[in-house]
Amino acid sequence: MMLRNLILAAILFPCLVPGPVIAGPESRSSDAVAEKRVEAVLRELNIELVAVRGGTYQMGDLPEFGNWDGLPVHEVTVGDFLIGKTEVTQAQWEALMGSNPSRFKGANNPVEQVSWNDSQEFLRRLSEKAGATFRLPTEAEWEYAARSGGRVEKWAGAASEAELAAIAWFQENSGEQTHPVGMKSPNGLGLQDMTGNVWEWCSDWYADEYYALSPKDNPQGPEPTERRVLRGGAYTEDGLYLRTATRFSMQPHKSFDRLGFRLAASLDYIRSHQK
Repeated sequence: MMLRNLILAAILFPCLVPGPVIAGPESRSSDAVAEKRVEAVLRELNIELVAVRGGTYQMGDLPEFGNWDGLPVHEVTVGDFLIGKTEVTQAQWEALMGSNPSRFKGANNPVEQVSWNDSQEFLRRLSEKAGATFRLPTEAEWEYAARSGGRVEKWAGAASEAELAAIAWFQENSGEQTHPVGMKSPNGLGLQDMTGNVWEWCSDWYADEYYALSPKDNPQGPEPTERRVLRGGAYTEDGLYLRTATRFSMQPHKSFDRLGFRLAASLDYIRSHQK
């Protein structure tokens, strides 16, 4: 089911799938083997990815909402990509890594107490196992996805603070701990837990002033700094820190019980990253 959704996305967006105009039998056979390998790994680990059609949006924090490091609001275009429907769970982590660092144990709870560096080792092992390249979302991709495809949404799936309990585990309803992923209402793209539960690592380095310098097309973040970007808020936060535009950061070697992540990949990853 998961891979069928991805293949459907490739059919909907055929320009993203590279390859010869006329594929011979060997090419088709190779593609089929690669797809089956990825499908088997995703099924084994119970990973579901959502295809996101890219576009252009106004990235950043509206001045009346929040923080200065989310300004200026600037136009950004992201390409099509895949992103995890939920945060990576403890069961998924343990299946690949053989251990569980989380404070709040639960197979379907998000894995936490993982550093950015730890997430890279998980992604390396997953990519090797599946024969396809997985990564963290960029900060621009993350915000675009959280905002249901670049809409002006203050939270990922909620229009007002009164609706937060329906979409997020946060300060008011979490009991000061994480909860199983996928229990709250999704946003407009079908993504869950992008608000609350745990902060999510992004691929970018963090810089306070980056938005004033950011390129328009598929920004990848600034040159290396001391910290990596985190997004989405956690079970300890109030509505201010849960907003889709809120930026947070941490040194890549740091880990604690509010830090997790979700997967991302290029939409054409099955073929273009075939190993």
